[in-house]
Amino acid sequence: QVQLVETGGGLVQPGGSLRLSCAASGRSIFSINSMNWYRQAPGKQRELVAFITAGGSGNYADSVKGRFTISRDNWKNTVYLQMNSLKPEDTANYYCAAYIVPKYYWGQGTQVTVSS
Repeated sequence: QVQLVETGGGLVQPGGSLRLSCAASGRSIFSINSMNWYRQAPGKQRELVAFITAGGSGNYADSVKGRFTISRDNWKNTVYLQMNSLKPEDTANYYCAAYIVPKYYWGQGTQVTVSS
């Protein structure tokens, strides 16, 4: 139905910034109920970081509110996660997911490491 490829991860110092990209193919993101960013740190459960609805509204986990911004470019069929003021606890594998009723479609993930 839809294929997702995440890019943009890497190693960054605390306080730094990264922008993750999620390129979709096979379906227009404009028609997808919601596009989501999840993350999973070693030994922890996967958690929802942010999502953006078809109408363009962004929603955030309390832990990233005010630091992360989710956006979408319908022409490029891509969703972004701008991450500022990064903290060591943001270290995780970040996954893009498309919710197309009744299931989620996942990308392969991109690693973000915040360390000095």
